[in-house]
Amino acid sequence: MSLKERLGFEKDPLYLIDGSTYVYRAFYAFPDLQRADGFPTNALFIVMRLMLRLLREEEPSHMAFILDGPGPNFRHELYEPYKAQRMAMPENLKAQLAPIREALELLGCPVVVSEACEADDVIAAVSKKAQAERPVVIVGADKDLKQLLAPEVVMWDPGGKQEKLVTLDSFTKETGLSPQQWPDFQALIGDSADNIPGVPGVGPKTAEKLMRRYPTLEDLSAAIKGGGDLTKAERNKLKDHGDDIFIFRKLTRLDTDCADIDLTTLQTQAPNIKELAHFLEEYEFRSLLREMPKEKAIRVHAEELPLFGAGASKDDAPELDEISGPNALPAVAGKEVCLVPQQESGKGLLLAVAGEKAGCRYVGPLEPLATKLAGAERVYCPALKELLRVHPVFEAVETARWSDISVAAYLLEPEERDYSLPHLLQRYEPELPTRPKDLASGGLELGRLLNQRLDAAQMHELFRDLEMPLVTVLAAMERCGVAIDMEAFAEFLDEVTTQAQALNDKVMELAGKEFNPRSSQQLAEVLFTDLELKPAGKTPGGSASTSQAVLERLADKHPIVSTILEYRKMEKLRSTYLEPMPKLVDPKDGRIHTTFNQTATATGRLSSSGPNLQNIPIRGPMGSRMRSCFIAAPGHLLVAADYSQIELRVLAHMSQDPTLLEAFRKNQDIHSRTAGLLFDKSPEEVSPDERRNAKTINFGLIYGMGPQKLAQELSVPLKEAKAFIDRYFSRLSVLRDFYESIEEKAREQGYVTTLANRRRLLPDLYSRNSQLQSQARRQAINTVVQGSAADIIKLAMLAVARDHALQSLNARLILQVHDELLLEVPAGEGESDDAAREAGTRLEALMSGVVDLDVPLLVEWGTGRDWGSAH
Repeated sequence: MSLKERLGFEKDPLYLIDGSTYVYRAFYAFPDLQRADGFPTNALFIVMRLMLRLLREEEPSHMAFILDGPGPNFRHELYEPYKAQRMAMPENLKAQLAPIREALELLGCPVVVSEACEADDVIAAVSKKAQAERPVVIVGADKDLKQLLAPEVVMWDPGGKQEKLVTLDSFTKETGLSPQQWPDFQALIGDSADNIPGVPGVGPKTAEKLMRRYPTLEDLSAAIKGGGDLTKAERNKLKDHGDDIFIFRKLTRLDTDCADIDLTTLQTQAPNIKELAHFLEEYEFRSLLREMPKEKAIRVHAEELPLFGAGASKDDAPELDEISGPNALPAVAGKEVCLVPQQESGKGLLLAVAGEKAGCRYVGPLEPLATKLAGAERVYCPALKELLRVHPVFEAVETARWSDISVAAYLLEPEERDYSLPHLLQRYEPELPTRPKDLASGGLELGRLLNQRLDAAQMHELFRDLEMPLVTVLAAMERCGVAIDMEAFAEFLDEVTTQAQALNDKVMELAGKEFNPRSSQQLAEVLFTDLELKPAGKTPGGSASTSQAVLERLADKHPIVSTILEYRKMEKLRSTYLEPMPKLVDPKDGRIHTTFNQTATATGRLSSSGPNLQNIPIRGPMGSRMRSCFIAAPGHLLVAADYSQIELRVLAHMSQDPTLLEAFRKNQDIHSRTAGLLFDKSPEEVSPDERRNAKTINFGLIYGMGPQKLAQELSVPLKEAKAFIDRYFSRLSVLRDFYESIEEKAREQGYVTTLANRRRLLPDLYSRNSQLQSQARRQAINTVVQGSAADIIKLAMLAVARDHALQSLNARLILQVHDELLLEVPAGEGESDDAAREAGTRLEALMSGVVDLDVPLLVEWGTGRDWGSAH
């Protein structure tokens, strides 16, 4: 259904496309796409795909693709620092502007380039003029455009991961403001993306409060000068910025008189089919040829491709030949093959062989099939780990021949959440050379495409040598599982239940009444109404929050708060671990079999689910007790080994900061050493609190912790937290330069890389939304450091799985939790731990030597009958 139909517009809308935003977004979405001769085509391809979709689905009668013109505009004259931090347009993007305009002309889409103003101003001017004649759809995501919303003017962003539609009604409900107030609001809070400072100390919440009382800056200015009911704190924030805010509003307010465009020139024209076909061939966009508009628009409906539709059954493969034996299969030796499991439904496996017209359904024995596939050149599979876990017979196909489609897609776009084959086929369908008729044939074409992309991104080595071998290791770990002590679980559950009840009784006593402490609403009433505590945060809906972070900030305000926090801890142990986990034990072997998720995190770290064994508590007596419930099989011992401060060691290696390098090379306490620098003391003179503060800063900055979060963590004023960070980077200046270099390089190329050349795309570095931009900067640093640490632990897992010495001891890798590996090793006669100690020594050597860093990788290990004693 078109947007016109969905919104009930009576007339055809005018589509005004914020072209500059989509050109930049496209450029950084696929940084490696290029023609055979090396000419960059990433922005061109994505823009064309977006425009073809708009033409096909919306069939617009009027539209315009609006681009920023070259050179400064009136805002630079008004305020010299305006956008001063913006980098020049990358040469590879600049080279694509002319082809983009040519493509739009061939598609029949009018192009408008702004002069002495910005594309947003042109959109504002055209929107104002067109409203009386027809509805307007602003195709864009820039928050400045929200000031243009009106009853029949909407903002629509179809180019992101999820469609976003903003109407006047939804905007008003979300912000409580009118579109006319939006420039005033932005003037107060500023915009880091445009280098507009705003008023220091005035964020969105403060600005909203001010604008509810003073609808315009003129009203607020009058209040600053003496009228109104400004608080002392508000007046102090605003008094020195009464003139500045009007300048900032001129920067954020769009100029609706900057252009006078004849609306008849914005009518779409018939596409030049012949020249468009030549253009697509010239730029090697053969997959878009079938998307070309024709006399009747071609639209790939889900019902035309039921296999790929969101509601389709993955088992549905109509009119496929059924093969009951390997001898009836087409020849696969030396060919590419795609093998698609059918959810273990009893319907066999879907199979496609390169050169064959269609796939088939194989329902015969698996052993001879695996033997035959061992001779294939490459075997694509959408979820290899699930196949190997259920059918280990396919391990007969050597790892080098497998190509996991989901893992390949994950490496290319680690921010996605759905890597199922039907979803990926929908996602990449416009880029496939033909329109596949079944899942297996589609998987074959998709696998080839993704491999080409990995080569272009220089990630094929990461895929081939690290991620693919890891698939088989994880499958073996999942099959093996880990044993638990059912009696220990039951005993621990009884204790925790008793403690939770006692804490609940104490909470009722301190509250002076009975209530449900699990109810956020009832708890908020007790804390903030009955006990009159001051709320320390709000929910998205505006109610007083009772989140963990809020309660931690209130812990010293009343004894009930710390009691509730302790009660929640006991409840989480009970409800998350102690009650459900014993129910997940496989009755066949008495072990828990978790699932290791290889495609779940953007940094490359593994996660665990069903149950989540990576979230087991590790600190304090409860953590140790919890781990003690996980045990070795009879006649076995556990060996646990973990990296010590691996992320800080990676940071020292990558930054080459002399203070960090020296501390780790001399095996010094890194937190005491850092505290000494911060507080001008020798490490020996540092107090426990000072070391704790330094530890919080050391780890916090890796995760992009800002001053506000640091202030919460250290329980200090914001000003003091900022001073800590400033002092930290002034004393560790090389580290500061390293962080800045990461951000600069990320802005240049649109992504960051880890030690193993893992990528994370960061298009929000160029977002006009300052919050998204700040988040992307934090993600850049976090990914480089944490992602590199994830690479190292994965390399260690491969080294352990392949080690002949550990194999000779029959040691099995059964668990990975963050920076820790857990082995299960047969005990010797009389429960001797000689074999376990030998395994521990070997494990330490393997883990510490897996990569060559400029600081030593310290590994700590131990053995025991249970995980707690081994750890």
